[in-house]
Amino acid sequence: MQRRRLTLPALLAASALTLAGCGGTEDEPTTGGGGGDDAAAADYPTDDITLYVPYAAGGPTDLAARTIGDCLSTEFGQTVVVENRPGASGSLGMQAMLAGGNDGYSLSLIAVPATATNPLQQDVGYTNEDYVPIAAVTEIPSVLAVGADSEYADAEAFFQAAEENPGQLNVGVPGATTSQAMELQRLAEEYDVQVTAVPFTGNAEMTTALLGGNVDAVFINASEDVLANIDAGEFVPLAVSPAEQVDYLEGVPTLAESGFPELTNSVSVFGLAAPAGTPDDVVSTLEETVNGCLEQPEVMDQLGEEYVPDEFIGTDAFADRIDEIVETYGPILQE
Repeated sequence: MQRRRLTLPALLAASALTLAGCGGTEDEPTTGGGGGDDAAAADYPTDDITLYVPYAAGGPTDLAARTIGDCLSTEFGQTVVVENRPGASGSLGMQAMLAGGNDGYSLSLIAVPATATNPLQQDVGYTNEDYVPIAAVTEIPSVLAVGADSEYADAEAFFQAAEENPGQLNVGVPGATTSQAMELQRLAEEYDVQVTAVPFTGNAEMTTALLGGNVDAVFINASEDVLANIDAGEFVPLAVSPAEQVDYLEGVPTLAESGFPELTNSVSVFGLAAPAGTPDDVVSTLEETVNGCLEQPEVMDQLGEEYVPDEFIGTDAFADRIDEIVETYGPILQE
């Protein structure tokens, strides 16, 4: 599938048209973003932008934020200050973004599903109506993997054993309420295939557990460290979570192809967001600029080309993805 990207001339032209249309007249209604001043939106940005990361430095969210922040800084000619605000499952960073105002100078790098599911579980200081998704930067699928010495050579053997021995197979997941854990719960509820999800704090712990034989498998983000273990023969991938196969895990079937057509949502999407009420013109400018950034070879290389979406996920498509997550996981989280 080809990426739908704006070339640089098209991007500049689109930006010019956007800016030309922002001024309006006294009799013209403003567009639906609702926040800020039209003239200020037309000149955006004229000052430093703060980009909050709701997680600690060094992780995939932080990498995505710093890479896209550097590109936005270059394109806008304004400093983009990246601030890590880890804690409370990402909610502290979201609260900081919202407190910064809806004029386009306070942004956040969100991680979906977590950002979307957190408000469904408890009071985290924001709801899914309080922010506007702007554009996805990277997406990382999950992979079900076993160790090199596992008796399960493929997905068929693994799931057959799970059916024959309900709850006996232990599968490591990166947290009790992550998409991986919820997909395993759906595996039991919708397909009557029961495994025991064992929550860990991240990939490093899960890797140690699998290599040490403490779990039978892991359902884990297919990040670069996991791909390295697969390339080294330490991990054997059995199935991936998206609706379609992943080209950098050639020949590995999807969960849908393995007999579970509904299990396609365990894909982590990292993208830019702004507070609700941010002017439409500002959102459009940010969306178009991120689109252009993701065309740049150096940006793609820093993010990992395999993780940049094949087709650009702009504000509407990103919002649709969040709505789908809420619809799918909301009933599970509120049980």
